[in-house]
Amino acid sequence: MDLVIKNCKLVDMSGEYNIKVEDGKITDISKIPIKSDNVIDIKNNYLMPGFIDPHIHFRDPGLTQKEDFKTGSLSAANGGFTTVIDMPNTIPKTNTYKALKEKIEIAKNKSVVNFELQAGTNTLEEMEKMVTLNPISFKIFMDLETDEDLEKIFKDLSILKDTTDYNGLVATHCEKKSIVEYETAKLKQKEENEAIDYTYARPTISEDESVKQAIELAKENDLKLHICHLSSLKSLKMLENASKTMPLSWEFTPHHLLLDNSAYNIYDTFIKTNPPLRPKGESIDITCLNENSIIGTDHAPHTLEDKAKGVWDSSPGIPNLETVVPLLLTEVNKGNIDLKIIPKIFSENASKVYGLENKGEIAIGKDADFTVIDLKREGKFDIDEFKTKARYSPFDGWNYIGMPVMTIVNGKIVMNKI
Repeated sequence: MDLVIKNCKLVDMSGEYNIKVEDGKITDISKIPIKSDNVIDIKNNYLMPGFIDPHIHFRDPGLTQKEDFKTGSLSAANGGFTTVIDMPNTIPKTNTYKALKEKIEIAKNKSVVNFELQAGTNTLEEMEKMVTLNPISFKIFMDLETDEDLEKIFKDLSILKDTTDYNGLVATHCEKKSIVEYETAKLKQKEENEAIDYTYARPTISEDESVKQAIELAKENDLKLHICHLSSLKSLKMLENASKTMPLSWEFTPHHLLLDNSAYNIYDTFIKTNPPLRPKGESIDITCLNENSIIGTDHAPHTLEDKAKGVWDSSPGIPNLETVVPLLLTEVNKGNIDLKIIPKIFSENASKVYGLENKGEIAIGKDADFTVIDLKREGKFDIDEFKTKARYSPFDGWNYIGMPVMTIVNGKIVMNKI
């Protein structure tokens, strides 16, 4: 089926455009009206390349009481995302051929948006099998591995790159296991713990040391490195410097950009996440965003019961898919960031890092994935209106200006608020 999207504003271009779509691909971009039996009028709102979230946890299989691929993908569509990349820490872990194949089938049957899957690391033999299923990258939770194990994992991935079709991209959760274990044990000796103690149980130095180690191991093994949910300002400066000599990328979450660890005093364990919110002065913030940045929500839903089990036993994670775009459009409206970087940080840059060659820009021949933005739509977040199973958010009740009002995946509307 063909489709024409009319009355489109495009970022950094004057006038209004019409976009022709055939068989899920962009076939024409014109200021002249295009005829079609199927026309969508987006009423002079901004048409952007479909947003990509490179870091989500849809909890499927094994933890579907928290989220599943249907509710998670509906949440993504509602938040303006056309493509998501799911993490491997489900039950079972997505670190075997069997588990990866099963998750692909689950996602195919349930997802209303495009998806890619990261694979967890395992033996070299098992990873060779997984490569045949085309995981988009391998994910290493460095906070769960010893130094010795990490050296072997990176070396195995290097061998894998040289002997299979694996592209050499590795994504890392950077916190140093030994530091986290030591500081956590020390804090648990206190007579009584407060929620903010979690910040200091996983201190900023644990991220800095882990990022430094990841850079060294990736360079040594000739791998492309992507750092997930970067929260430390010192680590950011380290990465900016290292990126001059090696392939490196990193992503920011909305909670690390907009909150610091004083939020524990308001939200208690509901704000608990890994890496934790940092003390002001040590944390990245909205001023760190530029045209090279990538937003990864680390959408990590839990049940309310799981979030209320105390400092140490509450589950870490925050749902973000339905709040992040309005939050950053609000920053655009406040003058804190430029509208021009929005399609880059939400789409173009992630598509380049993860090799999604048909996505990330509005151009003839590219996939017909679009996010429509109403820059002036105002409102207040209401958790009861979200599609995610998670019933909590630190941003619940926050005011916003700017909202995704339509999500189009492969030429089909999956969300419409126009």
